[in-house]
Amino acid sequence: MSVVQKTTSTISDFIRKETNSGVVLIVCALGALIIANSTLKGLYSEILNYTVGLSLLHWINDGLMAIFFFLVGLEIKREITIGELSSRQKAILPVVAAVGGMIVPALLYLSFNQGTEAAVGWGIPMATDIAFSLGVLALLGKSVPVGLKVFLTAFAIADDLGAVLVIAFFYTSKLSYISLVLGGLLFSILVTLSMKKCNSGILYGVLSIALWGAFLKSGVHATVAGVLAALTIPVHSTNNSKSLLVRWEHALQPYVAFGIMPIFAFANSGVTIEGDITNAFTHPVTLGIIAGLVLGKTVGIFVFSRVATILQMATLPSGVTWKQIAGTSMLGGIGFTMSLFIATLAFPDSKLLTFAKIGILSGSLIAGILGYLYLKITATTSSQNSKLRY
Repeated sequence: MSVVQKTTSTISDFIRKETNSGVVLIVCALGALIIANSTLKGLYSEILNYTVGLSLLHWINDGLMAIFFFLVGLEIKREITIGELSSRQKAILPVVAAVGGMIVPALLYLSFNQGTEAAVGWGIPMATDIAFSLGVLALLGKSVPVGLKVFLTAFAIADDLGAVLVIAFFYTSKLSYISLVLGGLLFSILVTLSMKKCNSGILYGVLSIALWGAFLKSGVHATVAGVLAALTIPVHSTNNSKSLLVRWEHALQPYVAFGIMPIFAFANSGVTIEGDITNAFTHPVTLGIIAGLVLGKTVGIFVFSRVATILQMATLPSGVTWKQIAGTSMLGGIGFTMSLFIATLAFPDSKLLTFAKIGILSGSLIAGILGYLYLKITATTSSQNSKLRY
């Protein structure tokens, strides 16, 4: 099998698994919302706050999500080495789209919250959830060209890289320099192993866990260690076998997609709505996130993509129209997993976290519905016009 065929097969497999995962995430999120607003809400809270060194919620957000971010790192490295971000021609459009989809939502959020304690949440509406957005595209069936799915996957992965950088530089607590130095040393060892083309999964695994432990104590969020470790994993095949990166990516993806992400969604989507619900939907945090996800993502992704093509920096994928790019830009506003994660960092143990979760869930739902309807209507219109021509 050629490199192109292998890459195409990997992308197709990735899209299929992420699409199926989106359905499971919806069920878990809805389940958490129902339980958090029922007589079981006390038990739900008690279980999440059960402590073994750390609370169960912390183990999920700092431990299990480190594995999620490790997989994100593997996906990023694959894309920038042998995938859709591996060349300037392939990478420029999704990268520019991702940049626009991060800048505009952040600015919109700040327009609602600048000068308040909630301003720290500007990173929340910057994210795109690959599983949910691909899941919506899958509902449209064959009317969606493969190039559009690849574009969405590529800009969402570039978006993930941006989110990781935002977490690393802007959502850190008080730093422990001793732990940081230890983490830097461990990362240097991993880089050296990678440069020497070491292919020992056990060695990389042990050092990666140690790196996570160092970051957990450093003040830089521990999940960043997952991405850093992943970037050192060898991507090229040896002895005619699949590379360590591809083997680990395939092995981890089902557990992350159908285990870790649903657990995270269930643990973090349980919003108990008390008092006047109108107050929740008129709070600046809620409005800023909804505006960022629904309007900011659409405008940012579409306009930046359009400008990139006008300046002849990039071209549209084969078979993809601007109407389809517009609809996909709307789907980029489905933030969910990464948005929820950043919200927990921005507003730990704060009433603002409740408003943030309401904004994320509402904004993601609106963006998903609008994107689906727009793509559905434009696909139907295009089909009818084609029949009229003949």
